[in-house]
Amino acid sequence: MMLENKLGITDATELARTQESISKQKALEMFESGFLEKLEPGTYKSLAMIHKYLFDEIYDFAGKLRKVNLSKGNFRFAPLMYLEAALQSIDKMPQSTFDEIIEKYVEMNVAHPFREGNGRSTRIWLDLMLKKEIGYVIDWSKVDKEDYLLAMERSPIKDIEIKYLLKNALTSHIFDREIYMKGIDHSYYYEGYYVFKTEELSLFQDNGQFKG
Repeated sequence: MMLENKLGITDATELARTQESISKQKALEMFESGFLEKLEPGTYKSLAMIHKYLFDEIYDFAGKLRKVNLSKGNFRFAPLMYLEAALQSIDKMPQSTFDEIIEKYVEMNVAHPFREGNGRSTRIWLDLMLKKEIGYVIDWSKVDKEDYLLAMERSPIKDIEIKYLLKNALTSHIFDREIYMKGIDHSYYYEGYYVFKTEELSLFQDNGQFKG
């Protein structure tokens, strides 16, 4: 379904390309500006700020709770009437170990608080938690797309698979720009966005050729 957007784009393919280029540039800005370091890890508030930063130039609903029920295939995300209560519960979940952090991530995925862009913003939110709580991030380039999507689909019932997959992709290079950029590209690839590479957008920006 075509989403209403601030740019007045009415073609779905054009919107996807524009959303990818703008939000990937914003994702890189978050890293380079120190924006992520100012956020409190593991809170819905910080996730909403990430989402707003990524998509505010494109959608009015950036950083705001969705107002519709969402489903993917046969799976239904948290019903609208329970969404706020679910987010309050997630905020209170512990996050001092790898297992606790992934369990919190799984619950936030089930909540799916935004109309669009949940996966991409929540994976940044997950890495922020891992970085600040246990000194690691995920090297998403080591996480196969199909393995990840299947593990996430099964995670609300059994999370051992997603824990195993992500634990094997942990890296202590938490300030590495290249790992972050590759991570953004893979995160977008999981959702079907792969036209632009974050590194290329960075070069365009450095040369003054691309301003989103």
